[in-house]
Amino acid sequence: MEVVNKVYPNEEQIQGFLAPGAEGPICMVNLMKFKAKAEYEDGRETELTGREAYEIYETGVKKLLQGIGGGIGFEGDVERLTLGEVEELWDVVALAVWPSRQVMLEVMQSPEMQEIGVHRSAGLAGQLNIETTGFSGQWLGDKPQ
Repeated sequence: MEVVNKVYPNEEQIQGFLAPGAEGPICMVNLMKFKAKAEYEDGRETELTGREAYEIYETGVKKLLQGIGGGIGFEGDVERLTLGEVEELWDVVALAVWPSRQVMLEVMQSPEMQEIGVHRSAGLAGQLNIETTGFSGQWLGDKPQ
């Protein structure tokens, strides 16, 4: 299996995102790889690492998610690969819960997201996003009901 990190989706992935999907919440599994040093598309000078630039973006995304009833269900540093093989590990895994695919699309197109998105692209070397459905609504760490 070939794995290719990307910062932006290709046309087929965009069309898939626009197509009707499962109703209700989605959980986006994010596998992220950061640049050693942030690189802004506008050429600005910075001393930020890729991870530090991404953290600026992440702070904004967390606020947006809270405002729509979503959130980050889990985030952790990748320590090692315990099963399988890949050429290079990701740096961080995060689970972002969105009320629906449609709400996620609306937020991604919002002026607020466009403003903070420069930090995402400055910090990420690449990423895999995996959309999952059938979310039970229980956050990791929550006590079973």
